[in-house]
Amino acid sequence: MDEFHPTTIIEPFRVRSVEPIRFTTRAERERYLAEAGYNPFLLKAENVLIDLLTDSGTGAMSSRQWSGMIASDESYAGAASFYRFEAAVRDITGFKHVIPTHQGRAAEHILFNVIAGPGDVVLNNTHFDTTRAHVENRGAEARDLVIAEGRQPRLIHPFKGNIDLDALRRAIDEVGRDRIPAVMITVTNNSGGGQPVSMANIRAASEIAHAAGLPFIIDACRFAENSWFIKTRETGYADKTPIEIAREMFSYADGCTMSAKKDGMANIGGFLALNDDALAAQCRNVEILTEGFPTYGGMAGYDLEAIAVGLYEALDEGYLRYRIRSMAYLGEKLTAAGVPIVQPTGGHAVYLDAGALLPHIPALEYPAWSLNNALYLTGGVRGVEIGTVMFGLQPDGTEKPAAMDLVRLAFPRRVYTQSHVDYLAEVILAVNAGKERLCGYRIVEQAPVLRHFTARLAPLG
Repeated sequence: MDEFHPTTIIEPFRVRSVEPIRFTTRAERERYLAEAGYNPFLLKAENVLIDLLTDSGTGAMSSRQWSGMIASDESYAGAASFYRFEAAVRDITGFKHVIPTHQGRAAEHILFNVIAGPGDVVLNNTHFDTTRAHVENRGAEARDLVIAEGRQPRLIHPFKGNIDLDALRRAIDEVGRDRIPAVMITVTNNSGGGQPVSMANIRAASEIAHAAGLPFIIDACRFAENSWFIKTRETGYADKTPIEIAREMFSYADGCTMSAKKDGMANIGGFLALNDDALAAQCRNVEILTEGFPTYGGMAGYDLEAIAVGLYEALDEGYLRYRIRSMAYLGEKLTAAGVPIVQPTGGHAVYLDAGALLPHIPALEYPAWSLNNALYLTGGVRGVEIGTVMFGLQPDGTEKPAAMDLVRLAFPRRVYTQSHVDYLAEVILAVNAGKERLCGYRIVEQAPVLRHFTARLAPLG
């Protein structure tokens, strides 16, 4: 009998514990959103039905992770849990020094506090929000050099997260190596639609950086998803396992920052991993000041155990196939209905193109913010704006439209089922049907840095 090839997506896990979610009325959601200053970040989670604000730390952990947590060592210094964590990170990344942190932005804080200063320029395919904020907080410039295809939402390209190699060479020549503390590459490219970076591009960027005597650092939050895209889209990698691909990817770098709340499959934690002895020593000194002793770094022993297991689970082929296919499934339903999204779909999220969907709302009236709020009002869905509210405020206090105005619907790992995805598609299609009635927003109050987390807004209609 021939092998059976089903078309239905099934979750590659069984559910043994459930968390109830609450249904609300439209009137209730209108009140909740107004009380939150029209900022979905400020909603109470209990009032959200489908929470796609982020995939960071929101996933479900496995039985193996929970069993490891129970057996954790909570010693302040030299805990066995740290050495299991360190061994896992070294096995996958190959980096010599492993510096644990409570999450990814702490790794960024430590790294840029040591290497960056006023007048410096950090080059990246696209900095995400916290990376950019830490660079700019040091008085440096965060310069994005993604390929032109990465700024065209509906263009089909297998690796739209690639860094523009010619632009990288020009930037190094223009800025001068003495003012560039590092070249970075973010995998997958979160701000650009969760788009992957090819191995050829990573290798070439590494060669350019090293030829100029510059360290090459990977923002590795979604390294496993990027490895899967390389396996399925890049010539020569179809027969390699995700962990083999990940190891090659890291071999071209001098270090990485990592939020283990993503492809570490944990609810908290991260790390900074480096090869340079002197740089690692400086970073550990900052860690002791800000995070804690170098064998726990802001995490409990049970967090270290969860990540040590989760890093491998994120590289499981069955899990990655299911996760990437789930994103594509939603993307296909929306595209078939004429809803503009970033194509092809990425690894952790589907990105709605609010600029194309709401052309009647000017960029500085924040169309993606309006679309995100409409998703909540219509169906209790919370996403996040990746647009002008997040990226429009410049270091000098001026504002300019972001390169793309997107709503990211980021899926927590191993949390929602296909029926949740089908419901989500219905909500999006309902919003799309009434899109002409949506209005823009104005900012009422904002913080000077990372304003999107706490800003309060008001509708203009």
